Amino acid sequence: MSDDRLIVAIDVPHAVAGLELAEKLSDAVGFYKIGLGMLTGGGLALANELKQEHGKRIFLDMKLFDIGATVEAAVRGLAQFDLDFLTVHGDPHVVAAAKQGAAGTDMKILAVTILTSLDRADLDAALIQPGDLGDLVLTRAGRALDAGADGVIASPQEAAAIRALPEAGGKLIVTPGVRPQGAALGDQKRVATPGQAIADGADHIVVGRPIWQAEDPAAAARAVLQEISEG
Repeated sequence: MSDDRLIVAIDVPHAVAGLELAEKLSDAVGFYKIGLGMLTGGGLALANELKQEHGKRIFLDMKLFDIGATVEAAVRGLAQFDLDFLTVHGDPHVVAAAKQGAAGTDMKILAVTILTSLDRADLDAALIQPGDLGDLVLTRAGRALDAGADGVIASPQEAAAIRALPEAGGKLIVTPGVRPQGAALGDQKRVATPGQAIADGADHIVVGRPIWQAEDPAAAARAVLQEISEG
């Protein structure tokens, strides 16, 4: 039985490579994230195959953002595939529309607070209001949860603070930006180890390159799971 606290990001070029990776990981992993980068490479078909034919859980990471009616329609269309998690941007009007689109299904709507690849300099360049990055994440998380989000996506460095929010009771915290001991940071700037992220309140961690780029992806996944259990 796999430990679904680990979600492996299948950030490979196309669905054929994604299916090959899933076959290598076999029973070691039961939960996969498929993102926007694979959308034109058969990502939705891969999501359906892994879910329906292999019994895997699926996190579709689309980070939807648009006017409410468009978000609602997009989510309603995606909800028919019986997927588990879907991301949208954490703006309250987007979250509320997404929840309408997912109504009557089990698909969880997760709100993106601030991308884990960004720091304060990046926010300044994007004209985001001044202030401590962690404080902005907490504010966005609280507002998204108030708008009905089933959980949030946030850096492991903010997981503990989000878990302490009154609005976070019974809600999910999913943390990308997780790197095993000794792994390269890549483009992530706000990171933690798997054990630390779980200890700080994350329900699920997302790990990509340290697993799928490994010579033995299944062994790499098991090593991450070992770090989780030790943490």
